[in-house]
Amino acid sequence: MNTAAHPDETAAVTVAITTGEPAGVGPELTAVALREAQSRWPSVRFAVLGDRALLEARAGAGWPASGEAVRIEHHALAAPAEAGKLDAANGRYVLGLLDAAIDGAVAGRFDAIVTAPLQKSTINDAGVPFTGHTEYLAERTNTPRVVMMLAGTGERPLRVALATTHLPLKEVSAAITIDGLVDTLRIIDHDLRAHFGLAAPRILVTGLNPHAGENGYLGREEIDVIAPALERARALGIDAPGPYPADTLFQPRYLKNADCVLAMYHDQGLPVLKYATFGEGINVTLGLPIIRTSVDHGTALDLAGTGRADAGSMIAAIDAAVTMAQHKRNA
Repeated sequence: MNTAAHPDETAAVTVAITTGEPAGVGPELTAVALREAQSRWPSVRFAVLGDRALLEARAGAGWPASGEAVRIEHHALAAPAEAGKLDAANGRYVLGLLDAAIDGAVAGRFDAIVTAPLQKSTINDAGVPFTGHTEYLAERTNTPRVVMMLAGTGERPLRVALATTHLPLKEVSAAITIDGLVDTLRIIDHDLRAHFGLAAPRILVTGLNPHAGENGYLGREEIDVIAPALERARALGIDAPGPYPADTLFQPRYLKNADCVLAMYHDQGLPVLKYATFGEGINVTLGLPIIRTSVDHGTALDLAGTGRADAGSMIAAIDAAVTMAQHKRNA
């Protein structure tokens, strides 16, 4: 993301950070990223949601200078947390952090939220059905359709959005519909304009099947669903060419004039994105009434408490949240 906004432009922006799974790297990455964020964004205010004692204990080089610029909104752990060791007793604590951030953003207290990684299994083991951040944010904000997009950094970052997210592969084809694809493209186009400052986004769309179906020989989804959806989207003024074979689309000569790629399923687009950007990539939920960014990695239990976890993705997620909030304000 372009993070060169002048500090004066971000006055009064408040970003909430949920610190995620207490046994994972979230608490320590938050501390490291905040020390960097304070130098990048001196006019931004940060509200950190988590257990105060846990955060200060995991801060490594020390908790960032607090006060008006950085404040901890204390939420008590349900049980003591040990780095690298999951405890289902803290599943509802993690979910409570997310609930507090969502409520604050919906109420206008926060201009954006950044989420550190959580452990889905811990929340499910606590007795709460939970698929993931993206689906939960949609449910809590009564948003009928959201879009998961991962992105790199830089002046022209690689961005990959998904038509479907956490589904078994055998269910993907049935989940892709003309109406659904048009809605997804409408959301991507709108949010790239409103939150990323892109006046005329160009969205390249993959096919579903190998070689984009080879004119129906390897599947008809491209002919019966994807192509008609793209025709309808273009009639709405959305620049969405395709469908392209996914195995050849991710090349510089095609991507250099693109603002985003829409892939049909999770493991079609994200391996390429993560290979290209891992360590500095971010996750953005498009279509919400609030701004949410996140790291592009998990809880890294094996690194928790060691001081060896890389905060690059968390720093990038904070940068993106600030710049998106400013673009939304000025849209």
